[in-house]
Amino acid sequence: MKFSEFGLDEQLLEAISYMGFIDATPIQEQAIPRIMAGKDLIACAQTGTGKTAAFLLPILHHICHNREAYVKALILVPTRELAIQIDQQVQAATFFSNISCLLLYGGSDGTDWETQKRGLSGGADIVVATPGKLISHLNMGYVRFERMEYLILDEADRMLDIGFYDDIIKIISHLPKTRQSLLFSATFPPKIRELAGMILQEPEHISIAISKPAEGVVQEAYVVYEEQKTPLVARLIADKANLRSILIFSSTKKKVGDIVRGLKRKGLASEGISSDLEQKEREEVLMRFKSKQTRILVATDVLSRGIDIKDINLVINFDVPGDAEDYVHRIGRTARADTTGIAITLINPDDMRRFGRIERLIEREVPKLQVPEDLGETPVYDPRSAGSRGGGFRGGGGGGRRPGPGGSGQGRPGKNRKRGKPPGRSKGGPTA
Repeated sequence: MKFSEFGLDEQLLEAISYMGFIDATPIQEQAIPRIMAGKDLIACAQTGTGKTAAFLLPILHHICHNREAYVKALILVPTRELAIQIDQQVQAATFFSNISCLLLYGGSDGTDWETQKRGLSGGADIVVATPGKLISHLNMGYVRFERMEYLILDEADRMLDIGFYDDIIKIISHLPKTRQSLLFSATFPPKIRELAGMILQEPEHISIAISKPAEGVVQEAYVVYEEQKTPLVARLIADKANLRSILIFSSTKKKVGDIVRGLKRKGLASEGISSDLEQKEREEVLMRFKSKQTRILVATDVLSRGIDIKDINLVINFDVPGDAEDYVHRIGRTARADTTGIAITLINPDDMRRFGRIERLIEREVPKLQVPEDLGETPVYDPRSAGSRGGGFRGGGGGGRRPGPGGSGQGRPGKNRKRGKPPGRSKGGPTA
């Protein structure tokens, strides 16, 4: 379905055409008519399906035809990065119309407080906010949401994971009861069902490609010991000039710095991003990566959802994510909207069972590739592993690929090893 078929305002259609978008994605095709018809909505869709435009376009269409000065839409998001991304999409889509968007997130120096106060008092059409920052303004008593018409919760499951449930409930208590509410979430656990029951009225449901990686992602894995990970990563990317944008996910903030230092020792320039950085630093690092000034970015899961960075060639899971769903979100950073990309996961013995859960979730076995022999012997992959070096796996001879727990190998048993330290554009619609 083409965007021109939705009956959207001509100014929006002109802006969309300048962005090069003609055909709607499935989530946009299903959500836009329902939202324009005034329905409350629960939409389950993973990143990269175009969900941001799915809720923005019908709201912007309404605002184009209602130019009174009051806050018409509130969009709540879990992270600053996602708030910034949505604001950027609003600016692009409203290039030919005079629609204002106020951005609220923590970590600023406070110099913009008065501007935010004026916007919240009635000067902005759309407010995009993280819950904690908005609560700070609500406590001051000048926020005017009495006539607000739209409430959107984007990445709702992520907001609850972070611990924003009570903040969301408090914010909702300040909103008019008569409104249109939209809830977008990659997953639909019991807590989300509870929240949906509290804020939505007879919602319609949409579910798009839940918990399955994009078809364009080539998935591979290496079974290694922890101390082999950095040398292997360096070997995989050192001479691959065609891999111009590489994103490496770490399980912890501390390890982000360790990985960056290890890669630099191997002669590979890289940068790290985590919540330990000041907001301005995070934005600068992210901008350098987006503009291809930085080739390798090491990040925690703060970037695994809701961040639209185009043309990432390779995603490396330095650690297997603790939640199988997070694996889908991580590797979803590549192969965005009909493009292709590579996702490589490094599996140590403690992570075998965890990766086995991932393979069951995505309903496929990820190929385990051969580790270069000069990196030493490697474990034998066994998703039933008890998670300790003394049981459930064996050392493999010379890093060769093994067929699983029944494979042969002449290397030393794994339990005798010492534990070391880790040294283009789519033809479819907007995809954020």
